[in-house]
Amino acid sequence: MRNLYFFLLTSVGMLSQSEASSQTPTWAEDVAPIVYKHCTSCHRRGEIGPFPLTSYQEAVGWGQMIRYVTGIRYMPPWKPDEKFGAEYIGENYLNDQQVATIKAWVDGGMPRGNIAREPAAPVFPEGSQIGKPDLVLSFAKKHIHIGDNKDEYRYFIIPTGLKESRDLVSLEMRPSNRKIVHHALIWADTTGIAAVLDALTPDYGYAPPGNLINLAQVSLASLQLPGYAPGSRPHVFSNGMAVRLPPNSDLVVQVHYAPTTTNEPDSSTFNLFFADKPAKRYINAFAMLTGTLRNGPFVINANTVKEFHGVYKTPIDISLVGIAPHSHLLGKNWRVFAITPARDTIPLVHIRDWDFNWQGAYYFKKMKYLPKNTEIHAYATYDNTTNNPLNPNNPPKKVTWGEGTTDEMYFLPIAFVPYEPGDENLNMDSLATRATEVFHFSEDKLYPIAPNPVRGPLRIGFTLANAADVTLEIYDMQGRLVEALIPGLKVMPGQHTLDWDSSRLPAGVYQAALRVKGKLQAQKIVVP
Repeated sequence: MRNLYFFLLTSVGMLSQSEASSQTPTWAEDVAPIVYKHCTSCHRRGEIGPFPLTSYQEAVGWGQMIRYVTGIRYMPPWKPDEKFGAEYIGENYLNDQQVATIKAWVDGGMPRGNIAREPAAPVFPEGSQIGKPDLVLSFAKKHIHIGDNKDEYRYFIIPTGLKESRDLVSLEMRPSNRKIVHHALIWADTTGIAAVLDALTPDYGYAPPGNLINLAQVSLASLQLPGYAPGSRPHVFSNGMAVRLPPNSDLVVQVHYAPTTTNEPDSSTFNLFFADKPAKRYINAFAMLTGTLRNGPFVINANTVKEFHGVYKTPIDISLVGIAPHSHLLGKNWRVFAITPARDTIPLVHIRDWDFNWQGAYYFKKMKYLPKNTEIHAYATYDNTTNNPLNPNNPPKKVTWGEGTTDEMYFLPIAFVPYEPGDENLNMDSLATRATEVFHFSEDKLYPIAPNPVRGPLRIGFTLANAADVTLEIYDMQGRLVEALIPGLKVMPGQHTLDWDSSRLPAGVYQAALRVKGKLQAQKIVVP
């Protein structure tokens, strides 16, 4: 009898578990957190997404489309292969379980679920994804992109007006017409040459015929700055790193406007964010171009699939900060890795399915240390056949290097700093760079202290998913309270930072302890 009773209890328990696991996911508890974290930043009014996803009603209207584009991994548009071995700041891809949840929700009739458990839509700031800029620059005039169904590459020269050099930690482009701005590359020009070239043409900005200026010349003559790609969030340099913006410099902005059938205006603005303190290190950049090819020249004959292999040998010890592969419509994939003198292989980026519409720069969560004489190998494949549905030429024709979309490029900018011991252990995914946490409020998290070790001013940062009672305290290693920074107060959701001075403390190791809803998190503070 006991065995029978046990069997019945076990069977009922298994049945209950089976019934629970077979329940249809709901918007409130299962799908909204996925959409708000991975989709809404672009799918909201005024952004690049073709329809908003800021509520249950909006998502239901596009449910079948969401199921399809996530099922084929077209959305969200995160191109690097997450299994290649490199990790980047701001990764935005769905795992298998999330894709399956969306599918089951749509197939199950898209139930809303318990409204009381539905998270609030993320709140986004107006005019910036970073915060309040230190300097805002704008087009001097409105540019009209002609509706001749052709793309346009145009250079605009924007004086910074800076009287002294500044340490730039982020640059954010805000296109006024997002449906035509495909991407932009930006440099700082201290020579004045670009402004002179602009003055030679009657219109605002200029297109680069062969006797003026081209991308390669600009990149060699000027300092390259962070660019713009739709759907990507501006990168914020951390750990005392910045880009030096010289005095009396001009921003040289190369904007790629997508083809359109009607005349479209654009008058973009640029938000510049400067470091609060002088930078300790400055970002450098180099670009792997066709001169690095081992199997050049860069010519892609008609009806061929061609893989090019470039190699660059590092002249000094460096730490890689980020990488940004670039090709056009014939591009199919990129695979980039480094081989050290000790024959260790270091993965950098792998894009299996190149998409010209979704390109970007990828910044490493931890910098990649490349000793002197390390070889960076960059393979890029191009399909110039009729099997490539994006081939702009039918029938295919020979294609070489050029800036036009119907031309092609092998272009791999790489950002780095000279190596310093410990670089490979630095957390580059600091609070300052985690813009998604500000807007999605996805978790309660205490971030690493910066700077650290430190004797003097430091910054403590945390995010909250929802409003909560918060305690933030400093303890020594014997568990004795040093100071209560937040003594159990109600704190609103979002990103929060506190400045604190450790200079009065004896040398030693301390803990910053954050308690939210009974959960304790701690970060070390080392006072030398």
